Amino acid sequence: MHTAVGIVELSSIAAGFKVQDAMLKAADIEILNARTICPGKYLVVVGGRTANVQAAMDAGKRKSNGFVVDTLYLPNIDERVLPALSGCVPLPENYTRALGVIETFSAAGCLEAADAAVKAAQVTLLRVHLAMAIGGKGFLLLSGEVTAVETAVEAGCMRIKDNATLVNREVITGVSKELFQEFI
Repeated sequence: MHTAVGIVELSSIAAGFKVQDAMLKAADIEILNARTICPGKYLVVVGGRTANVQAAMDAGKRKSNGFVVDTLYLPNIDERVLPALSGCVPLPENYTRALGVIETFSAAGCLEAADAAVKAAQVTLLRVHLAMAIGGKGFLLLSGEVTAVETAVEAGCMRIKDNATLVNREVITGVSKELFQEFI
């Protein structure tokens, strides 16, 4: 189980490989996601124990040669976030009550909003989509009772309000089952 997550987003693909290597050599961490993202950037997401993730992040930033676009160090991450990042979350029985969507300009902002949202209310975090094939943006989907979804979406948006990464947010009530089949 990972107690922390770190993200390094780079404007250079070549630098991304170098940073990823440096992070792996620096500490006992796991690569959760590492790939090219739109538009021509590279994203590294790592997980592990808090001190190890911090050490890996520090090493990665030192090797970045000025290509860092964004970073996030998220200690004490909620255990419900990582399954949603990998897309392995079963639909709850009440999933059609409400769907919450938070859309961000960055992968880091999306992950930060997801963590805050699930800590604020009893919701199911269904998906955390980071930057692939959506112009470098991120979005998260969560479901549950209407008031819980509203609370979670508000908390996620408040968490990222100071870093100006929020694009949009929506709470959709009485969601059709077909909508869930499209994205989950």
